[in-house]
Amino acid sequence: MASTKSAARYAKALLDLTLEKGWVEAVEKDLVSFVHVVKESNDFRIFLNSPVVRDDKKIAIYHQVFEGFNPVTMQFFALVTKNGREQLLPEIAHQFERQLMKHRGIVSGTITSASALTEKTKQEILDRIAPAFEGALQLSESVDPSLLGGFVIRIEDKQIDASVANKLKELRQELVK
Repeated sequence: MASTKSAARYAKALLDLTLEKGWVEAVEKDLVSFVHVVKESNDFRIFLNSPVVRDDKKIAIYHQVFEGFNPVTMQFFALVTKNGREQLLPEIAHQFERQLMKHRGIVSGTITSASALTEKTKQEILDRIAPAFEGALQLSESVDPSLLGGFVIRIEDKQIDASVANKLKELRQELVK
């Protein structure tokens, strides 16, 4: 939890700076590329979390691996690394994206259903829940057959559970009373 708070603070500082200087798109693109490298390379993740590799060596490697990155992104990576928080960089990138979406007025979440939803059904659901949120809703989809039917929506700290599995669980609890 503390590391998430730290990552959120670093991300906020980076977002404020990039908004002020007009470098949001460039830094956003850099962070997406960085996250891709972290996801794809186990060696890079080990390197990033290694306490044995010195800060100056890590910074030099960042410059080699991320050669075309915006200078602000590279300076930010160097600052975080010098502060001994380089293991937070992937979470900082995630927090940056979340805060940027919020700044742009986009609310993201997930909709999980028992089977794939048609576009019409998805749009009907969005139309019904949109008034409860400020900003444009952007939902990623996933399928979980264990729901039996219906759907579960998670947006920020809210959850709407309209699944058959949940209804059966509620009914079972009611009968046990």
